[in-house]
Amino acid sequence: MIRMGPQTGRFARDGADLTAAERDAVQDAEAVALAADWADIVSGLRKDLGHQLFTQWIRPIELGPLCKATGTLDLYLPTEFSANWVQDRLQDRLALAWKIARAEVRTVRIAVHPGRRKPVDLDLRTGEDGLGHRAANDGPRPADTGAEPLSAPVGLDPTLTFAAFVTGTANILARNAAERMAAAEQPQFSPLYLKAATGQGKTHLLHAIGHAFTQTHPRGRIFYCSAERFMVDFVQALKSGEMIAFKGRLRGFDLLLVDDLQFIIGKASAQEELLYTIDALLAEGKRLVFAADRAPQALDGVEPRLLSRLSMGLVADIQPADIELRRQILHSKLARFAPLSVPEDVIEFLARTISRNVRELVGGLHKLIAYAQLTGQEVSLLLAEDQLTDILSANRKRITIDEIQRTVCSFYRIDRSEMASKRRARAVVRPRQVAMYLAKVLTPRSYPEIGRKFGGRDHSTVIHAVRLIEDLRQRDSEMDGDVRSLLRQLED
Repeated sequence: MIRMGPQTGRFARDGADLTAAERDAVQDAEAVALAADWADIVSGLRKDLGHQLFTQWIRPIELGPLCKATGTLDLYLPTEFSANWVQDRLQDRLALAWKIARAEVRTVRIAVHPGRRKPVDLDLRTGEDGLGHRAANDGPRPADTGAEPLSAPVGLDPTLTFAAFVTGTANILARNAAERMAAAEQPQFSPLYLKAATGQGKTHLLHAIGHAFTQTHPRGRIFYCSAERFMVDFVQALKSGEMIAFKGRLRGFDLLLVDDLQFIIGKASAQEELLYTIDALLAEGKRLVFAADRAPQALDGVEPRLLSRLSMGLVADIQPADIELRRQILHSKLARFAPLSVPEDVIEFLARTISRNVRELVGGLHKLIAYAQLTGQEVSLLLAEDQLTDILSANRKRITIDEIQRTVCSFYRIDRSEMASKRRARAVVRPRQVAMYLAKVLTPRSYPEIGRKFGGRDHSTVIHAVRLIEDLRQRDSEMDGDVRSLLRQLED
């Protein structure tokens, strides 16, 4: 830093010292600017990656120096495992974010911190995370005699509760089993194994179990981690000769929550320790919940004894959300944005079109609302189609305009040639307009392209048809019923 005079408080200006001081000041200013850019990038990554990935892999990153000559920026992580993981999966995203934030950054280099290491997430040897927080409900400290839990469980997202979880036929078994696992009375089954594809709600239920267990067991001790985190802590304890402390601490928890179990691959010794931990906790009546994207028997590289323990309790599937559940989820999320108005046809469009997983569905809604709020536009079907192109194209079933025309003609009992004819009888015009509307909703085709498939009509004719049917669906229950029936036929 620039030195201050001991008496006057003014900057020292004594030849060579001035140059060094100015150099230090420039370096400090550059460091502050880098830190500000990193804070902006971190904020965006927190939203994009979600709480779990952010906490486990982004939060431990320490900002290193930027070499102006090569345009290389160093980002440091505390362990080789975490550095390799981030480099393999997130380096491209980090590099792009930095290039957008700062033009002189050409390369982002991920490495282990050269000078020191720091704890990340929850360290089973010390019970602290990277910020020095104690493990969830980790027994009373000397001055703590109250009956309330000491803190919210480390690593659990406070927004992921049972109250925020929308239940439907696709997830009711998993939801009820999760609530039973957190109840005051001892559950009839343990472990609970939640199986679901990416983005269907298994992580949400893990967090919800942790929060509910805290309420029903104020002094209960909870440990939440991913399978990879478990393996990292195991290896660190093994290398440092602290395996006894590792085992003792892990087996002292009342509720063990392990996410992404499909990554428990590789070291047989880590799997064996997890097996012994499961046996020890079950013998003491403790509760265990695991989540993975496949059934226990389908886990790769996991030894048979561990697989048998994982499947000995209850394996609860979470099926992909059906159309009704997707509608309910969207309406529940909209409550956060009141009094913002989102037309029902937009909700229906999102629910029908974004069907791969719930995370994409909610992300699409949030992106649409954020864009509308930031630009001052009203949320509409046209805006949704324009702003959610990537998400929609990845989710859309391959439905052709020809298929739509055939289905509509069969439904209204008219000849297929009427789709391209010039006749203006109401019995022909309305089905044609419905077909144009469905073509826009269910295909990625532009208005001019759709017009060409309907006898070479102008794009303005298609726009008029789409807006007319949107309006009629709001006012005419019979028309809305016709469109819903056609949508079911085309999407089934």
